[in-house]
Amino acid sequence: MTANIPNPPPPDDPSIAELIAARPQLAMHAMDGLMLDGVALNAIADALGTPTWVYSAATMRERLGNLAAALRGAGLNAQIRYAVKANDHLAVLRVFAHAGAGADVVSEGEFLRARQAGIPPSRIVFSGVGKSPAELRLAITEEIGQINVESAEELHALSAIAAGMGRTARIALRVNPDVDAGTHSKITTGRADNKFGIPYRQTAALYTTAAALPGLHPVGLAVHIGSQVMSLPPYRAAYDRVAGLVRDLRAAGHTVSTIDCGGGLGIAYRNEPTTSPTALAGALRAAFQDLDVELIVEPGRWLVGPAGVLLASVILVKQDQDARFVVLDAAMNDLIRPAMYEAWHGIVPLSPVDAVAEVARADVVGPVCESADTFARNRLLPPLVADARVAILDAGAYGAVMSSTYNARPLAAAAMVDGERWSMIRDRQPHAALWRNERVPEWLA
Repeated sequence: MTANIPNPPPPDDPSIAELIAARPQLAMHAMDGLMLDGVALNAIADALGTPTWVYSAATMRERLGNLAAALRGAGLNAQIRYAVKANDHLAVLRVFAHAGAGADVVSEGEFLRARQAGIPPSRIVFSGVGKSPAELRLAITEEIGQINVESAEELHALSAIAAGMGRTARIALRVNPDVDAGTHSKITTGRADNKFGIPYRQTAALYTTAAALPGLHPVGLAVHIGSQVMSLPPYRAAYDRVAGLVRDLRAAGHTVSTIDCGGGLGIAYRNEPTTSPTALAGALRAAFQDLDVELIVEPGRWLVGPAGVLLASVILVKQDQDARFVVLDAAMNDLIRPAMYEAWHGIVPLSPVDAVAEVARADVVGPVCESADTFARNRLLPPLVADARVAILDAGAYGAVMSSTYNARPLAAAAMVDGERWSMIRDRQPHAALWRNERVPEWLA
């Protein structure tokens, strides 16, 4: 039984009803409250407390399947490598591994997590501007599928390491196409002033160098223009530049068999218009269909962001003369995106009664001693008395993975839902674990 939620739409933001309606994994049950797939989120909060992360395995599988179908439908020879940085929990990685995805990693730790989750090295791409010699040696030893080289300096260092090991590293050169993705300045990666990739005009010459260096097997190019890209024109511009490079390199006698197209596909946090896997596949086809190359795509946020919520409870509601502050037990140390990126996340009560109550403006904040510890400003919400629970939506990407223990706040618990079953996938961190690895000098004992 689904509750009727006649919540009038706010002037600027989607209403509670609209937020739920736009997310098929969510439903408001008249008795059990907010549901994720077939599980009442209140039941998880009762068992694990709050704050708690909850992820939908079915949503991850469905989104991965939709992306794969769009790529196949466009007639593309394309492989999906999940961007581990978005959410590196072993259970999340195992879902994608079982569904056939590989991994895009940016550190030794992410590589080892992907391997622990069952993803073979041949389906792993290693990206990042600062791979250490130890990380490069590990990647070579494990016969990783591809290393995306991001500078001339890294290219020569990798050649020396691989040649010294008597091995050959399969590489692609990451191009910086100098294209503005139109996203937040802190998550754009394809402009000339960003630290990522090789300047476009230097790439062809460096590819020639790579082909002549020992220990290297250049197979193609890579490009990634940023995260939370909401429209196609930046993709089209970047892909057109890369396609032109492929033609130039082949005309010079080089082999180019792979193009790593990156990720960055945005999601509708605020129910705003965004592009789709089908549209992205169309842009890929338009740029590369006549080049006879294998494509790699590296989605992260798009796959896992909508699959996750952060459950929180109201500690108290502070009413000033001109303002209402809803203080949650979750904080910026749990979900830093609003503080770091001014990010907008939907906030939905778990109670079906709260979901239909009259709304009024409120700021939603956490208990951390920082003014930036704010999840929402001037948001239309019901009264939400102490102990009321809410779900912060679309928190599956860049949420738990960016958490900290600031203010000596332990890391939150986590659970995974799969159909009508659920399981805890991370214990709540005990306070004693916060100082378990600390040592006090003898003279201070």
